[in-house]
Amino acid sequence: MSRIQLPSKNPSVLLDVEGMKCGGCVRSVEKTLLEQPNVANASVNLVARTAWIDLANPEESLEPILNALTARGFPSKPHATDPLSESKHQSIDGIEGWWRQWRQLMVALVLLVLSVLGHLAEGNQINLPLMGQLPFHAALATAALLGPGQPILKGGLRSAIALTPTMDTLVGLGVSSAYFASLVSWVWPEVGWPCFFNEPVMLLGFVLLGRFLEERARFRTGRALKQLAELQPDKARLLIGNKAIREVRVGALLPGEKIQLLPGDRIPVDGIVEEGHSAVDISSLTGEPMPLEASPGSELASGSLNLEAPIILKVTRIGAETALAKIIGLVEQAQARKAPIQRIADQVAGKFCYGVVTLAITTFLFWWQLGTRIWPQVLNATGQGLIHGHQGHELHMALGGNAETPLGLALQLAIAVLVIACPCALGLATPTVITVASGKAARHGWLFRGGDVIETAASLEKIVFDKTGTLTLGRPLVSEVLQTKDPNQLLQLTASLEQNSRHPIAHAVLQEAQRQKLTLLSSKNTKTYPGEGLAGELDGIDGIIRAGNKEWLQKEGVSFNKETQKNIYQAALKGQSIVAVAQNQTLLGLIAIEDLLRPDVSIALDRLKENGLSLAMLSGDRREAVERLGEKLGFDPKNLGWQLLPAEKLDHLKRFQEHGPVAMVGDGINDAPALAAANIGIAVGTGTQIAQESADLVLLGDRLEGLPAALLLARRTMNKVRQNLFWAFGYNLIALPIAAGVLLPGFGLLLSPPIAALLMAISSITVVINALSLRTT
Repeated sequence: MSRIQLPSKNPSVLLDVEGMKCGGCVRSVEKTLLEQPNVANASVNLVARTAWIDLANPEESLEPILNALTARGFPSKPHATDPLSESKHQSIDGIEGWWRQWRQLMVALVLLVLSVLGHLAEGNQINLPLMGQLPFHAALATAALLGPGQPILKGGLRSAIALTPTMDTLVGLGVSSAYFASLVSWVWPEVGWPCFFNEPVMLLGFVLLGRFLEERARFRTGRALKQLAELQPDKARLLIGNKAIREVRVGALLPGEKIQLLPGDRIPVDGIVEEGHSAVDISSLTGEPMPLEASPGSELASGSLNLEAPIILKVTRIGAETALAKIIGLVEQAQARKAPIQRIADQVAGKFCYGVVTLAITTFLFWWQLGTRIWPQVLNATGQGLIHGHQGHELHMALGGNAETPLGLALQLAIAVLVIACPCALGLATPTVITVASGKAARHGWLFRGGDVIETAASLEKIVFDKTGTLTLGRPLVSEVLQTKDPNQLLQLTASLEQNSRHPIAHAVLQEAQRQKLTLLSSKNTKTYPGEGLAGELDGIDGIIRAGNKEWLQKEGVSFNKETQKNIYQAALKGQSIVAVAQNQTLLGLIAIEDLLRPDVSIALDRLKENGLSLAMLSGDRREAVERLGEKLGFDPKNLGWQLLPAEKLDHLKRFQEHGPVAMVGDGINDAPALAAANIGIAVGTGTQIAQESADLVLLGDRLEGLPAALLLARRTMNKVRQNLFWAFGYNLIALPIAAGVLLPGFGLLLSPPIAALLMAISSITVVINALSLRTT
């Protein structure tokens, strides 16, 4: 089985797209983009209001694409290259948008209240004669259409002209039909049409209220990105000549400059500690619960929190190059890339409006010409005691409360069909869940590259692990010191000799000596014997100190007794490397070096097995080490591979894929081909950059137990998607026939357009709230 979507070979651009309100809008935007000759592929996200496009020719200008979207009623612009600053600007734009929507809603609700008062006056329930007049209702309806309803009418008209109808098109048709039918009935009463000026006012009031509540709920789904962006402070304490400190904007910092971080400060950029020791909280980026002990030479990422003491940081990366900015960029990409199941929903939503308009026309013609003849009782059932006459005009009625003529009933039901249809719920069903899941994952340090990745991750059957750097820490460490009376002295001598070497084993010994806070001795006349060891002299120590493998020391005249040889043999069975240390020809002791397992690896593997996943391990390491580790961790011997080259790992991976979707977990350069070929490539955050760029899921930090948690989140996400789609499709399948009058002959039940508008809003809000519930699971 091949991957669902390999990384695109075409250069990609993320666009911010305004004006999208439903699945029909998504389809319209995608259709517009794909009509452009420079767009090879497009993926549109309704919740994030973005479009991820692959360009056929990156040298061409984006202006024709942006102009085409704007002409269709979707103003667009390229997404900022610095996601940190853009997220902060978006929060300001979001506040302005909120106020604009709030003002629009308030006007609509005031008109709605006036309309209700007018009906009370019309029924002589309150004494306001002016409000009970038809001109008053006509004025309210006109104000509603020209005021809060104007953006809906304009957007719907543009979409209709472009033959890509949207929710605005359906609502616009509904309110304008009610308005013009009432206007004709008022001016020419002899035509016998119903008059219901109150309906445009009520419809727009409910639609705008629903959209406002929906937008408020939807805003919460994208809160994770804003929270990530807020991890970067606006100011930094810049060190200038003579240790003077000046507070500057973070955007003004340059690589190479130095900043001071006080306890409680957020780290604004990526950098290397130059002075000071402190504990740093990195949980906001990686989910690691334990703080990082920072000292000179430690690399710190932007967004981390300095906890204990002042430190001096040398700036290495700024702006869009920082770790925090790249994390936000990955989350934005994840939210823009669609899951395959979402594409189906968007295709249905894109064609949905055509079907609704057709159904509305069919409903109108049927009840006007046939329905009332077949079931004449429907007019009597809907018209008793609910008609409000005024000034001799007997046809001013509450649409949905009654219908005295076939034309009145037909108009009522047709408008209800237009309004109750909900491509919004279809369009929101998947992207709201993907957006919430991506944000939740990012807060834990799990970076999915797209909705397609989440969907595939939910269906995995097998996880294949690399050994070194994935199941193990990937760096040699001293595990024990053998056959010596003074372990600290042995470590001191060895580390003093190894301090000028760059060999990984030398680094392990030096790290252990530093951990034990041992003072190193000066060395001289040191000489490296490649593949064998190191020899030299140390101040205050007589003779030559040698550290290396057993065979080399034996050649240099060092003798090994049976107990020593037994210890070396047992260490080899454990997968340990032994450094033998001698002074002249006398053996001083043994140091065992081992690539230790990650502390949480057993917990992670057990949880994966509990979730029904099969596990395998492929490694370039020797057979003994792989088999010993596989037995220790409970791998099936049939699922182990050793001494494998990258091409051989690929062959094993393809055989595994014959039985279902497979994920590959790795961290090294030699893992990149397997990561790219697997259904899901997973890189641990401590891995190399090429591994992370080849991966579909990146686990930041050193905790492997994040893997089963991330895959469980993917499964829960897809369950929420299926629930939302079931609700969205089910709502429309049930509501549309009722709105068209299916239950009217037998039960006398019909839906008025205002109630239909309210149900439509509830449908969308339900989908969003169900997605938000994922944040607490």
